[in-house]
Amino acid sequence: MQLSLLIRCSAIVIFMGESAIAHAQNEPIKFGQIDAKDLTAAPFMADSAAGAVVLCDYGRSHLVGYRDGFRVVFERVTRVKILKKSGYDAATVEIPLYHRDGDQEQITNLRGFTYNLVGGQVQKTKLDATGVFLEKRSPRVNVRRFTLPSVREGAVVEYAYTLSSDYLFNFQNWVFQGPYPVRWSEYRTSIPVFYKYKIIYQGPQPGPLDQPSVGSTSLVVDRQSISMGGGPSGSYAITAPTEQHQWVLKNVPPLREEAYTTARTDYEARLDFQLLGEQWPEQQYRDLADSWTKINARLLADENFGQQLERGGFLKEQMGALAAQHPDPAARAAAVRQAIMATVRYNGTNQYATEANLRKAYDAHSGSSADVNLLLIAALRQAGLPAQPVLLSTRSHGRVSQAYPLLDKFNYVVALVPDADGKDLLVDATDPALPCGTLPERCLNQTGRLIAPGPGAADGRWVDLRPSQRHVHFRQARLTLDAQGGLAGQVHEEYAGYAGADARGELAQLGDKKYAAQLARQHAAWALAPIAVGAREEVHKPLALDYAFTRAADDGAPAGTLYLSPLREFLDGQNPFTQEDRNFPVDFGAPQEETLLVALALPAGYELAETPKPAVVDLPDDGGRFVYQVTSLGGTVQLASRLALRKPVYSAAEYAHLREFYRLMLEKQAEKLVIKKKA
Repeated sequence: MQLSLLIRCSAIVIFMGESAIAHAQNEPIKFGQIDAKDLTAAPFMADSAAGAVVLCDYGRSHLVGYRDGFRVVFERVTRVKILKKSGYDAATVEIPLYHRDGDQEQITNLRGFTYNLVGGQVQKTKLDATGVFLEKRSPRVNVRRFTLPSVREGAVVEYAYTLSSDYLFNFQNWVFQGPYPVRWSEYRTSIPVFYKYKIIYQGPQPGPLDQPSVGSTSLVVDRQSISMGGGPSGSYAITAPTEQHQWVLKNVPPLREEAYTTARTDYEARLDFQLLGEQWPEQQYRDLADSWTKINARLLADENFGQQLERGGFLKEQMGALAAQHPDPAARAAAVRQAIMATVRYNGTNQYATEANLRKAYDAHSGSSADVNLLLIAALRQAGLPAQPVLLSTRSHGRVSQAYPLLDKFNYVVALVPDADGKDLLVDATDPALPCGTLPERCLNQTGRLIAPGPGAADGRWVDLRPSQRHVHFRQARLTLDAQGGLAGQVHEEYAGYAGADARGELAQLGDKKYAAQLARQHAAWALAPIAVGAREEVHKPLALDYAFTRAADDGAPAGTLYLSPLREFLDGQNPFTQEDRNFPVDFGAPQEETLLVALALPAGYELAETPKPAVVDLPDDGGRFVYQVTSLGGTVQLASRLALRKPVYSAAEYAHLREFYRLMLEKQAEKLVIKKKA
């Protein structure tokens, strides 16, 4: 749902003074005035499953005159009831502050209290200014962070602050929904009619109740600031019209933690504001909205982005030699990537622009994703390949909307090299566990934006980020069962595609011994032999693991009859989809394949009492398949479990089918074999 504030103006004014907002409705919360019953348990019996409850979250934004223009003033008051220790996080607050060219949004009048009921009396603890910290979060965002004191179960915490911003394009957004239930969430805005913002609501329908109205604000006119020619000079006060909104959502459910999701911001109920333009009195409308063409041109000219790509001359000799050795473009791109990874290590920080220069990162042998991949693009160009940058947003950062050109939605950059057949070769140099042309899983977020020179609207284009690799796990086990129910096995595992990258990453981080110890913890009943690792460095091949184990018999096993679920020795048996419904997609990132083959040798004189029925479970529209089969031949039972999820993303409408698919699969995988002594 989209709303727009449309500009209409008739007065000749420049705004220099403070603005005053008139609201007919009373504010829903007054800081410092809590209800004593909120400190008792009775009003929260229905919230027993929650760690905390947001009693009220109230904010308002308006524009005031400042220097020779405007600034946005945002005021907020929030009150939260802490129910359990799991809700203590609600007492820690982070306030993002945009900054650029040495100027930063400012926080004033920050205050907070924690209220506890002690011996029937309200005990009030004030937020200490020494407990407020400023943290650097990204090249454009710092975070003011604090934790309210004396938090315990049953406490009520509240805080309030004022945020002032000179950046009209960064009008404060509003989030109605979070990890805890919200009793009341309200946001009010008042904007002079000289400015136009697009207001975008995201979330379930119906959306928040909106009460639009027309108000006014007192302004000071400085006629000399307008190039009108002639007329009186000096300043005088007037009243200017404003467009006002009051959005309210009541009893908002928490945004549940679900398996296989991207960033919370992709799904929460929220309002976002995008500045479109301004129109001063008796002047033409001025378009202030960003466009992809504007963003493209700005980035190409940016000292920390496009200009860095032209300064890779220090790589010319090394990359020229690689060009001579590898005439094939794909092989050359792989060689250049390998050379960059051998020199500069990714430090885990994600951003799309460098903070210094590429030579500095090269010499330091470490850098952010921007340092590494912009360096990669410069190197590819020095090797004679027409590489261009592609902006994207990582899965944890949130999705990018093609409809709204917002640069701050991106936090990553990769290289694009066009193939001879016209296909895009996407190259990233942050993860040595992946082959060239495969993006890390964190980058699998639907679409990216190519930044390249071109004529007008042809500048840049959208790039499909759907993965070329799958998440593949293959296991084959040869098990021997003894007459007491003890088990011995030889296991061969292969991890391919993204599963291979994950396994290689764990091995590199933990080392073989700790990796084996972690595997042993997953199978507490096993006595595990040393693990042999194959194709450790050959990232184009599946990573192979071979190991043996033994598992002692249960002391209470009945004589003559054995019960065993061989597949459960290797599978956790938990359905990741526990909720009955879901309002957002299931995003695996990449298609999934999991195969488990087990050959079970029975003890002498025993046989399978009954062969379980085979099963084939299909998802609609060829979305996936599960196949289960058990066969018995002589003294050996063969079990096969094959899972294929063919889509990286399943819509919310497909959730019920996916949940039932997993239920049926897990039910078959858990079936017990009944093994009896022959008569």
